[in-house]
Parts: sequence; C-alpha cells; structure tokens
Amino acid sequence: MEEKKFDLNSIIGFVLIFGILIWIMYQNKPSEKEIAAEKAKKELVAKQQAQEKADKTKTAVLPVAATPGDTVQLAQLQKTLGGFAYSATLPSAKEAYTTIENEKIKLKIANKGGYIVEATLKEFERFEKGSKQLIELIKDNNSNLNIQLQTTDNRTLNSKDLFFEPTVTKVGADQILSMRLKAGANEFLEYKYILKPNDYLVGFDVRSQGLNKVLNSSKSLDLQWDLKTYRNEKSISYENRYAEIYYNYEEGKESYVGQGDHKEENPEKVDYIAFKQHFFTTILQTNTSFEKSQLVSENLVKDEKIDTVFTKQFKATVPLAFSNGEIDYKMNWYFGPADYKVLKSYDKNFEKIIPLGWGIFGWINKWIFIPLFGFLSSTIGLSLGIAIIIFTILIKLAMSPITYKSFLSQAKMKVLRPEITELGEKFKKDPMKKQQETMKLYNKAGVNPMAGCIPALIQLPFMYASFQFFPSAFELRQKGFLWANDLSSFDSVVKLPFHIPLYGDHISLFPILAAIAIFFYMKMTSGDQQMAAPQQEGMPDMAKMMKIMIYVSPLMMLIFFNSYGAGLSLYNFISNLITIGIMFVIKNYIVDTDKIHAQIQENKQKEPKKPSKFQQRLQEVMEQQEAAKKTQNKKK
Repeated sequence: MEEKKFDLNSIIGFVLIFGILIWIMYQNKPSEKEIAAEKAKKELVAKQQAQEKADKTKTAVLPVAATPGDTVQLAQLQKTLGGFAYSATLPSAKEAYTTIENEKIKLKIANKGGYIVEATLKEFERFEKGSKQLIELIKDNNSNLNIQLQTTDNRTLNSKDLFFEPTVTKVGADQILSMRLKAGANEFLEYKYILKPNDYLVGFDVRSQGLNKVLNSSKSLDLQWDLKTYRNEKSISYENRYAEIYYNYEEGKESYVGQGDHKEENPEKVDYIAFKQHFFTTILQTNTSFEKSQLVSENLVKDEKIDTVFTKQFKATVPLAFSNGEIDYKMNWYFGPADYKVLKSYDKNFEKIIPLGWGIFGWINKWIFIPLFGFLSSTIGLSLGIAIIIFTILIKLAMSPITYKSFLSQAKMKVLRPEITELGEKFKKDPMKKQQETMKLYNKAGVNPMAGCIPALIQLPFMYASFQFFPSAFELRQKGFLWANDLSSFDSVVKLPFHIPLYGDHISLFPILAAIAIFFYMKMTSGDQQMAAPQQEGMPDMAKMMKIMIYVSPLMMLIFFNSYGAGLSLYNFISNLITIGIMFVIKNYIVDTDKIHAQIQENKQKEPKKPSKFQQRLQEVMEQQEAAKKTQNKKK
C-alpha cells in the first residue's frame, strides 16, 4: 500500500514540475515586437555580409566586345575587367574558332575561353560499325575548362568568359596553336596546344607573362575542368559500369573515385586525371604535380529507358601555383581509345586506368592474357572469335596438369571412402577420435586430402582475371563473330517486348550456351566429388549443396551474363566445353581406379610417411582439444 502511494506521489510531483516549466517558458516568451526586431537585425547582418563579400570579390560578366578606338567603352570595360579590358579591344574578341587536326583527332578551340569545344576521334564510330557517327568526346558544350583569375584589385574573373587571341604556327610537322588572354601587348595568360602527326597526345602548356601586377600571386589559381560523358556503346548500363575517374598520384600510385550517384575524392600530388569511359578516355597530365585536387563523379543514368545520352558528370578542380610571380605548367591532353597497348606506349602510367584487377589477377592479365591474346589477334591475323577460341584452348591445356591432379586426388579419396565411412560408424560418438583416425588413414595410405583443393584454388585467379580482361579488351570493340555483331557487347538474338529484372529486355545466346556447358560439367563432376568427400559430423551436407549448385550456377550464368560482352560468354562456353573434354579423357583413359586402389593398399603395408608440418600441427591441435575435453568431463 505504501509503495503504491509513493508511485502516485511521484507522478503528481513530475506533473507539477512539468507544469511549472511550461509556465516559466510561457512567461519568458519574447513579444512580437522583440521577434520582429531580432529578425530585422539578422537580415541587416546578412545584407552587410553579402555586401562585404561582393566588395571583396567582384566576379565580372563579359560585356559586348569594345569597338576599336572607343575610349568610353574601354573605360567601362576596365570597371568590370580591370587589367584584362585590353583583351576585349582586340579583333579576336568575337565568337570564332580555330581547328587543328591530324590523322587521328580533330580539335576545335574557341576564342572565348581558349579551350577545346570539340574533340573528334576520326578512326572510331559510335554504337556499331557502319553507323558513320564518329566518336566525339567533346561537343555541344558538354565540357568546360576554366581558370579563376584572382586579380590584384580583388576581382574574380573566369577565363572561360574572356576572349583569347589565336595564333597558329608550324614547327616541322607539328602544329602549334597559341591562345593568349591579353592584359597588354606583352602581358598575357597563354594556352599553347601542340599537335604532332598521327598522335592522340596533345601538348598543353599554361603560362603567364607580365601579369605579376595584374594577378594576385599570393593565392593559387583554381583550374576547373568538367566533362559530361556521352554514351558511345550499345548498352548504356554496361558502358556506365566502366565510366570512372582515375588518377595517378604520389609518383606512380593509382586510384579511382568510385561508382555511385555522387562520389568525391581529394588526392594530393596528382600527376594525371583521367575521365574514362568504357572504351575511350580523356586525360589531363601534368609534369608539375598538382599539390591538391577535388575530383567529383556523378551518375547521370537513373533510368536506362530515359537517360540514354550521357553516362557520368565528371568534375576536377586543381590549383595552379605561382613561381616567381608567374604561372608555368607543362601539361598534355590525351583524347583517344582506352587501349592498354596504346596507353602504355606513352610511358606515363596511362595504362593503369585499365581495370585489370589487383594483385595476382592483374599480373595474370598483364603478363599472360594481354601478350597471348595480342599475339593471336594481331600477329596471326585471325578473326577475334577464332582468336578467343584458340586463346581459351591454350589456357585450358596449360591448366590441364592441375585438372589431372585434382581429379586424381578425387579418385584416391573415392577409393578410401568405404574405410572413412567405417571409421565414421566406429567413432560415431567421438567426432574428435574419428578425425584423428581419419588423418592416420590418410597418412598411412599416402593420400593428401588437401590435394584436390589446391589445384582448384590455383585455377580461381585465372577465372577471375578473365572477368577483368575481356570487358577491358579494346580489340573486341565492334568485332563480330557468328551471330554476335560486337564481341564487346551482348549478343542479342531476341528482343523482348518487356523488361525482366536482373535479366534485361533481350536474350543473348552465348550466355545460354555457357550455362548449358557449366550444367553438364557440374553434373559430370558432382558425383565423384560427393563420393570422394564423406559427410563430416557438424559440417554442412556437401552432397545437398552440390545438387543445389548444379542448378544455381547455370542460372546465375544465364542471368548475369545476359548483358555482358559476348567475348566473355564465348570464353566461358569454350572453357567449360574443353574442361568437360579433358575430364572425360582423364576419367576414362588416364586414371585407373583399380591401379589406384592397389597402390593405396601397397602404401598401407609400407612404413607411414612422415606427416607434413601442417598435418603434424593439425594432429597436435586435435590432441590438445581431446585432452581438454577429457579434463572437462572429469571435472563434471
């Protein structure tokens, strides 16, 4: 009764305290006049701050170019452009363009801004061969290059809004275009483009002369570069998967920004920035590292049915540092294919933007897959489909000794299965003892239970390397084989009138063939694996898992490879066919089960081999566990 009273009193007390607090807050509530006065005060402070910011940084908007000799208009220009008013008085202060080109690329540079407004690759077509639509990495204002100019009179001018004066010269076979933003006859900011014959690389020097009294050299100038990447391939989702910002930093390290709706990285000491699409890329490389950078990637494909023009929006902001009051940067532009061999030829680490995989996977691609496939596709002069088939045969033949060892180990385990099952029944109530006796049997028979796993693990890196190699193989682009028009894209044979989640709106044939091949391969090997590996107590039922995987693996192949490049599906189809053939030969003509059984029985009569360090350690661990278990049982 007393406890209930205490609870009731507590509740009443809390209610009273809460009521008092509400009353105090109400009494101290500011009046409407006080609220209005505070609001007016905040608005005044905001206006003052905005005015101060505007006074400190005056961003100019370029007026109409001045008429030569019009001193009144020149004076007006000086109010907005300061020292760069001179640039608006020149004949080049108009919407005009200069074109330079060689056998591979065509560049169009605008007077206004002095940057490239069109970059066309002459040797490659969009979507499919014969489309007659050349690859245009830059066009229709999808790219901007701007330097924010901080002046000594507290202005911020954007170079993209100002007029540059063009001058074209030739040095030997090289074309040189100088674009100068002038503050006087000999005072200017210069973009120099150097185009060599038959080359994708364009020299790009940025320097200033005589601007130490015009530009504020106490701060770095921000170079801003952005690019909205056009779709160039048949599948926008597949292309978008490989559209990425890559960068090289700290003298040789490489990394990327990442996929997502909005991703950002801020690396330091950057040597180049690559706005990479699937098979083409634009790279800005510098001989003097950018000390800092801000790299932003935004995904533009929200709905594949609607967003069909662009894939990503890339942005980069880097500082240009002054040296002795001037800017002087030696840089290069690369406009061309994301082809490993072409990129590597420039010796600037450009090839690192090709996603070949990390660690051992990358090594397999660099030192085995790329040289071998390059030899088959170029030296012999085969069609790319035949080259893939021969490439697959050579890889599988090279791996056949490993396949043989794996199957031999399975055959030995299959022969021992009756004895292992007998041990399981004998020590059914003592799992630890069963494991120990099983290990003794393996050692006595000269069988290594891990021998079947190790070969399979060795083959896994080659399988993963192929998943990286084929989507990155530029050679496959727009090369046909059988019914596939483009081995770098899906080989659609039926267009569906609807979209199936995960699968798509089409049916590709090579993934179906690959799924059928992997089904029969798993059906062929699963029985031996189940017989070779008896069920262990406390472990998952491998027999059931294998039965499930027989159907799950082909289904996954069918679904996920439907939108992948046909070259990868062809490789997997041929790979599984060859594996089936090798296994058939090994099983029926090489491995003799009776001989294996006789050899094991003979080994049992011999003195057991000294167990390996791993087996010794495993035996010690099991003995320690057994001893601990006995001690625990005694205590109980």
